[in-house]
Amino acid sequence: MTAAQFEDMAISDRLDRLADDAQNDSVTLEWVLKQLNERAFGLFLLILALPCCIPFLYGIPQVVALPLMFVAAQILLGRRVPWLPTRLAARSVSSADLRVLATRAGPWLRRIEAVSRPRLGLLTRAPLDRVVGAALVLFSASILVPLPGTNTVPGIAVVVVAMGLLQRDGILVILGTLLGTTWIATLVIAGATLASIIKAWLGM
Repeated sequence: MTAAQFEDMAISDRLDRLADDAQNDSVTLEWVLKQLNERAFGLFLLILALPCCIPFLYGIPQVVALPLMFVAAQILLGRRVPWLPTRLAARSVSSADLRVLATRAGPWLRRIEAVSRPRLGLLTRAPLDRVVGAALVLFSASILVPLPGTNTVPGIAVVVVAMGLLQRDGILVILGTLLGTTWIATLVIAGATLASIIKAWLGM
């Protein structure tokens, strides 16, 4: 399949193709990036974020969380092509987990594809995409918080934003950004409240 044919496929179909092409027991993130022809910034971001928002899919989120934040930072810095340093690129996931990811995420991606369309395109390209990149860095940092259940909401936010970038749909970008921002605000408020309770309990 040529690069042009791959890019003409629906996003859910691209994920299926990626899983089908994973012939070895495991694949590296570098392999995934090369399969995307090193041009699909939004698709690579989507693939990294999906495991973080699927409940009970263990293993992959721990592998992809830091690379996700690294890729998000590149959008903020204005890079046009995603890149990973050697140590992050060498991280691997099993081909079986990749197939599970494609199977479980596919129906949800197709629902988003069905309602999305190009609109408010300014939000999906330079220079406003750098603002989106800044938000994605924050959401990715939230995924790295080592608390149970903290991956899902920011993971979903990154997926929705990534779908917006891929579909040139500014409405999806806004919805994903609002979801992620609300989550960050909730964490901050909860942390401040807990700190106040502990301070009062200690009589400080």
